[in-house]
Parts: sequence; C-alpha cells; structure tokens
Amino acid sequence: MSENIKTVKKYTIEQFENTENIAGAALSHDGSSILYASDRTGVFNAFSIQLKDKLPTQLTESTTNAIFPVSYFPHDKRFLYDSDEGGNELNHIYLREENGKVTDLTPSEQAKAEFFGWAEDERSFFFESNKRDERFMDLHKMDIDSFTSQMVFKNKEGYNIAAVSPNKKYIALYKTAKPNNTDMYIYSKENGAEHISEHEGDIEYIPVTFDQTSSYLYYLTNENHEFSHLKRMNLTTQSIETVAIEDWDIIMAKFSYNYKYLIYAINNNGKTEVKLLETATGNYVKIENLPEGQISSVSISKDEETLAFTLNSSNAPSNLYCYNLTTKSLTRLTDTLNPEINPNDLVKAEVVHYSSFDDLSIPAIYYKPHHEHDEKIPALVFVHGGPGGQSTVDYNPLFQYLANHGYAILAVNNRGSSGYGKTFFKAADKKHGEVDLQDCIEGKNYLASLDLY
Repeated sequence: MSENIKTVKKYTIEQFENTENIAGAALSHDGSSILYASDRTGVFNAFSIQLKDKLPTQLTESTTNAIFPVSYFPHDKRFLYDSDEGGNELNHIYLREENGKVTDLTPSEQAKAEFFGWAEDERSFFFESNKRDERFMDLHKMDIDSFTSQMVFKNKEGYNIAAVSPNKKYIALYKTAKPNNTDMYIYSKENGAEHISEHEGDIEYIPVTFDQTSSYLYYLTNENHEFSHLKRMNLTTQSIETVAIEDWDIIMAKFSYNYKYLIYAINNNGKTEVKLLETATGNYVKIENLPEGQISSVSISKDEETLAFTLNSSNAPSNLYCYNLTTKSLTRLTDTLNPEINPNDLVKAEVVHYSSFDDLSIPAIYYKPHHEHDEKIPALVFVHGGPGGQSTVDYNPLFQYLANHGYAILAVNNRGSSGYGKTFFKAADKKHGEVDLQDCIEGKNYLASLDLY
C-alpha cells in the first residue's frame, strides 16, 4: 500500500449538516459590535457579537420563522430585520428596539417589503414594496421619528431599482430587454425615467451606486469586453470613464460611509475576491493575512477603520471576521464547524478545466477524497441549475460528506454557466439539453481519465 495513505474519521450526514450557518455582517454605529443571522437555535435568528470579547448574544427568539437582520440604526443599537410567515415569501421589515420590543413596520397580508438602504441624512430609510401592485416593487421612504412612509417612485414599468443618489434627486434603474441585454435609466421628478445606455447588440448595464456629490453614477457593464467591469458616468455631461477592469466579472461595488474607499468584488474562476480602492488617490489598499476563501457580506465601520465580513472556503464553513485597516490585524470572531468534526478530515476543492467534445475548455470544481487505499474510487458529476448558475468554491456539507465517505466529486460549470464571460454564457443559447449536457458527459469522461488511486 502507498505510504501516502491518510485515514480519516467517518462522519454522518447529520454531523455535517449540524454546522452553524451564518449570514450578514452589519457593524454598529460605534463599530463595537456586528449584527448577523445564525441558525444555531434551529431557525435563523438575529445575533450580535462584540468585537472585544467575541461573545455572541441572541437578540430574537423565533422558533418558526427565519429572521435575517439587515441593519443597525445609524446612531443606536436598534435594528431592522427581515422575516416572512411560514415561508410564504411575503417578507416584512421589522423594528427591534433595544429593550426587545418588535414592531412590523410594513404590515400587509398580501404584500412584501425589502429594505433598500439608509438615506444620507440618516433620519429615514428606503424600502421596496409591491403593496400597490403585486407585479412591481415601488420605492418608499420611511421616517424613523414617526415611522410613517411615503412613496418616492411608482414603478409602473417593471424596473429594477438599483441606487438612490445622496441628494435624493436621482434613482438609478435598469430593465432586462432580453436575455444578456439590459438597459439603464436615471429617474428624477423633473424628467421621469431617462434611458442613458443606448446601444446595439447584447450588452448589460447594471447601475450600482452614486458618488458622494451625486454627480456620477457608477455601473457595471460588459460593453466592448468579455467580462463586466466598473465604469462611471457624469450625469451632467454623460461622459464616461473606466474605474476598474479585471480579467473576470466585477459583481459588486459600493462606497464606505464617508466615501474614503470604494470596495468591489470579483468572481475569479468560481472564487470571490474583494478589492479596496482609496478614492482620493486611486491606490489599492492591501488586505493582508487573509485566509484562503470567499468573502461576502462586507461592511465598513463609520470611522472607516474596520472591515467586517464573512469568509468561507471549500473546507471551512462561513465565519465572521473583522479587519483593522490601520493595524492590519485580522480577527476571527466565530467558529461554526460542528466541534465533532476534525477540520483536517475535510477535503479542499480544486478548480480544474477539461476539454469538451469540441475542445472548449470547461471549468469545474473538483473534490478528491483523502487517499485511504490503492483501489479505484467511485466518482460523481454534479450539475447545477440553470440557465445560468455556477458552482463555486464554497463550503458544501453534502460534498464534504460524500468526499469523507470516499467519493470524488466534479461540480461542472458547463457552457451557459455564469461567471466565465458573455461568450461562454451564451454558448448554449438555443441548444440547452444538447451541448451543455455533452459538457457534463465529458466531465464523467474526465473523471474516468484521472488516476483516482
């Protein structure tokens, strides 16, 4: 037998599933605590954790309906959370007072509401609701002194609402014209919804944010490029300049509280990377000593000293972290893996590429079990949903369970998957069930060609 054999303990699927799931990372106004959701009680509830002592505190007590906190208040530790009733997907926005009292701020039996963001004056917040017309989400503003709301944009045309300018004059919108083709609009009371992305062919335009002076609109587009990159438009002259361009899709961009930093995320070959750009200089800020993995739910403290985020990898579930931009120190705040599982028994996934029937390179996420014997091992091909969709290098308890029990797994990103450029995304158009299926079959052949012991 091979001297490289590693024997690992076998775990049940229940042990893998009994890992705490967390979501969100909202910093408090004073930067002392992080608000997040956890299912450690069996259903998602709101929790906070102090950065100094790392002690979590449960803030809600639901035993039935999942609760997802969305934001602390700007000047105290009241917070807003999102929840529905019995999984009916009619989400409402709730206020949780510091004394524990809860109020439904958007009561309606047949409508849903979604938190959109705080106004620049911090005396109101925006939210979307389909109360007027179940087909469309209108934009409302709620005053936090009286908790009364007013509609600020009646969405009669089915727009997606993307951003509100700091001076509240503009609302950025976009609409899908057809697959792979979106149009971008700017709405104002004076001019209504103006189309600002005239183009030919299949191009995407997705607005994401405004600058501090409400002079520029930042947006993502794959115009003249295989991947989405970040541009900005001067709203007076409509002149355009490139802000950031990468070799992969930029999928998110936003500013810190005082606009000192622009943060954006990249879908790099199935892995999420985050970059921080200093707006005054245009220089990138290096975030040091990060463990390997995917960052999500990024927030920046009001003093712009601390980053809070969740990070996970193929062999580690999501955990909360904070990073001090001055001292360059990183702190992990949670440990969500089931303590019954030895992390050294988990499998690290690998991004691989193989040739399909027509020599097109197909990306995939490959989980190879630990070497326990010299015999051939069974293998599985996993196919994600679609059209679109993507398997990424994230923690997957089912994949870890299967690998733990000796199975190799290949999560195929067949042509038509998201994240690999617009040509790859459109490569299965009008051929679904044919070429994309063949990519998956070639994945099986790729597994068979490997030296799986």
